[in-house]
Amino acid sequence: MIIKTIFNKKITIKKRLVISNILMIIVPVIITSFIGIICAGILWFVVTSGAGLGFNDSEDFYKASRGISMIVEKSLKKDKHENLVKDLSWISGILDENAMALSVDSSGKTLYQYGRATEADGILMEAEAILGGKGFVSNGTRELYVQQVENNGAVYRIAIFASPSELSHRTLKVVLVILAFILMFAILISILITNRFLTKFVFQKIEHPLDILSDGVRQISDGNLEHRIVYECQDEFAPICADFNEMAARLKASVELTKQHEQSRKELLAGISHDLRSPLTSIRAYVEGLLDGIAKTPETQKGYLEIIKNKAEDIDRMLSKIFLFSKMELGEYPDNPELLRLDDEVRQFIRALGTEYEEKGLILSANALVPATVLADPDQLRRVLTNIMENSAKYKTKFTGTLTISLREDKGGYRLSLCDDGPGVPKEALSHLFEVFYRSDPSRQNPHRGSGLGLAIAANAILRMKGTIEAKTGKNGGLEIVIWLPKAEE
Repeated sequence: MIIKTIFNKKITIKKRLVISNILMIIVPVIITSFIGIICAGILWFVVTSGAGLGFNDSEDFYKASRGISMIVEKSLKKDKHENLVKDLSWISGILDENAMALSVDSSGKTLYQYGRATEADGILMEAEAILGGKGFVSNGTRELYVQQVENNGAVYRIAIFASPSELSHRTLKVVLVILAFILMFAILISILITNRFLTKFVFQKIEHPLDILSDGVRQISDGNLEHRIVYECQDEFAPICADFNEMAARLKASVELTKQHEQSRKELLAGISHDLRSPLTSIRAYVEGLLDGIAKTPETQKGYLEIIKNKAEDIDRMLSKIFLFSKMELGEYPDNPELLRLDDEVRQFIRALGTEYEEKGLILSANALVPATVLADPDQLRRVLTNIMENSAKYKTKFTGTLTISLREDKGGYRLSLCDDGPGVPKEALSHLFEVFYRSDPSRQNPHRGSGLGLAIAANAILRMKGTIEAKTGKNGGLEIVIWLPKAEE
């Protein structure tokens, strides 16, 4: 019951090992003690009751007694009785093995006595005297054999006693050997059973989580990155399973990021080839026009050359953005963050470029700029603002568009909003605006209006500033770009 209760508890492997080591000692000791008590009881029963031990019948006793009496007689004839005790010392082993007693006397004087005497011995001796002083007599529980020997005029009486039910020394040895074998066998079996049970007790706690982990590894190797281990026990395997799930989540994120980078690379190559083809085609056409003499007047030739120059500048700007984006992706673009007053940077930016963008038909306005201190690279921040303003200026549909900039505190940081009154973009396109070479115009027939890299560069720069950027539909139907940057201490 105790072992079962312990087994059913949710315990750690370390505790199971401690319990196993303790029980490995206690259980065999208990079993051995129990078997030892049983063996001691059997031995006690054998010793006290005899249990059929000793001679099988009187004839066996008679034969054994004749043999012993002959040995004594031979000793008496050799040395009389001076060295009798010394000469018969070796016979004590035979007497003990057969649970016999020996007495040698002459003229009422005891010359040699060995073995345990009983109350019945005197009665048997009297009975033997009545029967002639020699021969065999028994009362059922005690037997007596008497032999008289005459030597040099002296008469010696040799009396040998035995109890059929009395335990012999030889039999006792046999019983002890058997009981010792039983005890050793019981100890061995108890150790084996205990070891088997305790091994199962500890191993099954290890086998189950190992099977779970093995199955998890197999699932991941088969490409099932959604697989997660469910392990409810609070033991040494709990953190391992938690780490496995975290590893699987990171592996999934890494694979998805790799796929995303691969897709971005494909889109980048496709975008580059598409956006370079149009200006190169134009340059080729105008150069052929000049070579073929289509532009005959100096004014026409100058116009052709200006167009070629503008297309070359477009290509140069696009390649510069591609180079910048590639360096940002590789982490090789220099990043020099410093403490900036974001509200002051926005005001200075508007003052510096406000007139230039008014000439492009875009009015910049700032309102509700709260004091804000952030940690950012000023060059990258200006590039982000420039890319967003360029998009608003290029895609405006009104003759004069407006870009409204606001700044307020939000969720432990600052929320910078740039909202124009342009045509906006479809809702399904909002989440794709920061991808490379993405334009909300599916036909992509107007590459001169943008390279498709401006917002991707802006998103990369904001990410390096530990911030976020997202696109929304503005209140007036235009496009709103929202940038969030964390607060920095003064």
